Amino acid sequence: MSTSEPMVTPVSGALGAEIRGVDLTELTDELFERIHELLLKHLVVFFPDQEHLTPQAHIALGRRLGELEVHPFLPKVEGHPEIVVLDADQGAKADEWHIDVTFQPNPPVASILHLQVCPASGGDTMWSNQYLVYETLSEPMRELLDGLTAVHVLNTPQTGEHSAEHPVVRIHPETGRRSLYVTRMWTSHIPQLSRPESDALLQYLFEHSESPRFNCRYRWQPGAVAMWDNRATQHLAVNDYTEPRRGQRVTVLGDQPTGDTPRWKEYRPAPDERYYPRHVTARHGYR
Repeated sequence: MSTSEPMVTPVSGALGAEIRGVDLTELTDELFERIHELLLKHLVVFFPDQEHLTPQAHIALGRRLGELEVHPFLPKVEGHPEIVVLDADQGAKADEWHIDVTFQPNPPVASILHLQVCPASGGDTMWSNQYLVYETLSEPMRELLDGLTAVHVLNTPQTGEHSAEHPVVRIHPETGRRSLYVTRMWTSHIPQLSRPESDALLQYLFEHSESPRFNCRYRWQPGAVAMWDNRATQHLAVNDYTEPRRGQRVTVLGDQPTGDTPRWKEYRPAPDERYYPRHVTARHGYR
């Protein structure tokens, strides 16, 4: 492997960088530290031409970032329970903006996806820079959000209900920067607000965070690898294809999101006020 400095090309003005001249099966500690610096700077980094990446090397790369998840129900690579298989033909189409697994107390730190089969066209993935999303809000809005939390919910017949409460604005443990931490797929409500206030504010924040000016879009080629920081990004897989699309992913176990202490108590509805936080999720709407 070459010991020269990797070639780094930004993917967009908001976030993302493609890194060439790296063999992910032969990482030195020094080179990994450089990749880690680039990840913190660009939030998602891409490595083309990694067809030769083995499951063992994929797992070793993930473990450099932390302990790996063993997913309870997604299909896995035989003999390697840390690697899940994402097959669009089997329903793995995450075509809604989301931060991974925010309905858990400790959402993942990062993920590394090795895409092996791509459609001839379509099937791109988009990421959003949640630092910029927060920083472009007005000062009064940022002050309000810094003092709020949000409840994130998954509720399906297969899994039952899982929920967690996190700061609306989280502080990154490595960079110290603030980012918006709500997501259309999982965020249910802001408990310090009335239901109509929460719905209106969240809808605005979802639309703001999904604006193209905060995004990058990556056109996959077979063998490419993406590594992203789940603490300061959202992502979406564009569902505009019919051909096979398959990849393998490792996920780094999470930390507890931290932010400012909430400045207000939980909203208490009047005795005759309709307020059903557990009957609503942002993903599925009123039920």
